[in-house]
Amino acid sequence: MRQAIISLIFLATAVPLLAQQMPRTESIEGAVIYVISPGDGEVVTSPVTVRFGLKGMGVAPAGTDYGKTGHHHLLVDVDELPDFDKPVPADSNHLHFGGGQTEYDLVLPPGMHTLQLVLGDRFHVPHKPPLVSEKITITVSPTE
Repeated sequence: MRQAIISLIFLATAVPLLAQQMPRTESIEGAVIYVISPGDGEVVTSPVTVRFGLKGMGVAPAGTDYGKTGHHHLLVDVDELPDFDKPVPADSNHLHFGGGQTEYDLVLPPGMHTLQLVLGDRFHVPHKPPLVSEKITITVSPTE
């Protein structure tokens, strides 16, 4: 247990420092990241299955150094994009899919919400140039 805690502390402190010292990973010209579903303007119920799309590059887990790959970050109700020179924040509005996941069942309260994807490299830093999806808006209807 103690070793696991030490490992988590190391990861929480060392990875952001390493990411700041490494040059940003190049994206592939013409690559595109997008939300497959739900569609922009769609009315849904919670939980909503969000499916992530990526064309021109591959998906790989965080921490792996495979060329031409990255992993998804889902921005929920975020007004301003994160700093592209730093790892994407990890909080309830910036969801990380470092396992290489390509969909997620997102629980949202009723109302309007925005969704947007950002591709991150092995250190969770957006590529250069960054791959950012269009922001979509969905409405979650109350369940009866």
